[in-house]
Amino acid sequence: MGFNCGIVGLPNVGKSTLFNALTKAKAESANYPFCTIDPNIGIVNVPDERVDFLVEHIKPKSVVYTTIEFVDIAGLVKGASKGEGLGNKFLTHIRQVDAIAHIVRCFEDSNITHVDGNIDPERDIEVINTELLLADLEVLERAINRISKAAKSGDKELKEKLSVLEKIYQKASDGVMLRNVVEKDDLKYISDLSLISVKPVMYVANVDEESIIEDNEYVEKVKNIAQKEGAAFVKISGKIESELAELSKDEAKEFLNELGVEKSGLESLIVSGYQLLDLITFFTAGEKEVKAWTIKGGTTAKEAAGKIHSDIERGFIRAEVIDFETFRAIKSMTKIKELGKMRLEGKEYIVKDGDIIYFRFNV
Repeated sequence: MGFNCGIVGLPNVGKSTLFNALTKAKAESANYPFCTIDPNIGIVNVPDERVDFLVEHIKPKSVVYTTIEFVDIAGLVKGASKGEGLGNKFLTHIRQVDAIAHIVRCFEDSNITHVDGNIDPERDIEVINTELLLADLEVLERAINRISKAAKSGDKELKEKLSVLEKIYQKASDGVMLRNVVEKDDLKYISDLSLISVKPVMYVANVDEESIIEDNEYVEKVKNIAQKEGAAFVKISGKIESELAELSKDEAKEFLNELGVEKSGLESLIVSGYQLLDLITFFTAGEKEVKAWTIKGGTTAKEAAGKIHSDIERGFIRAEVIDFETFRAIKSMTKIKELGKMRLEGKEYIVKDGDIIYFRFNV
């Protein structure tokens, strides 16, 4: 199963520009090989210098990066939860994503009208967050009505669920984004409701070229909101990313140097999306192939083996593990083994980000 991140925002904030820059970044022209499944979904490679380092020193025949899926969701307007604009379609799509990249307009441009007439990131964020909460309140209300009827039978578990839902409904009514207040133990009671305001979020400030180094006042406002909510924050310039998407890898690097920027905003966006989903990477590495695999944090060695093939999980014997920093220092698998730096781990071992693993199995 792939993990995905929905791109949301008001109309004319630059969502499609960013999404198009992502989809233009084809294998031959940039760092992010990308394939589009349908007009608004694209799978993009997660840039990882560790993969590049492994490739440089192992020289495999092929290389596979981890990927993340981005979904471009229709622009949301005030009243979407009541079906305004493409409201219902928007909310259905957003319920299906794992995380949200909330694009906020932080640039002035007289040629691109703002739906509310002027640039105000705080108001824009509030419009969207309110719509998401209203949509969730409706879902919670329906669930509460349904369960309160069923709970009359005296079923203990249903009563418990009902009290959790009522508590969460109250918090949502107070205008609080639920991802900040839902307790871990309560998640199991709401997992079937696909609540939007529980999903992890990153705020993406879309800026003009002038603000790519120095933050403008709008960016500061978005940063503050992200900080207050404990959300991730990324700054990006859709205009610059569109230009970068047209360049070769070397030209893009040169362009970024001229701007005084280390990496493109899209790269930050992709990596943040990956982290937002609590994903980590382990590697399998040999002369045939260096491959990065995506797993959730907290995955055991046996479960990680199943990512590669169910037979390996079924017949799991042990995992031979080298941590990436050891490889970075020694640069040779043979030498690492000679020095006794490879560890043997059992099926309950929790895989760490950057582990290079060889699975022994017997079916």
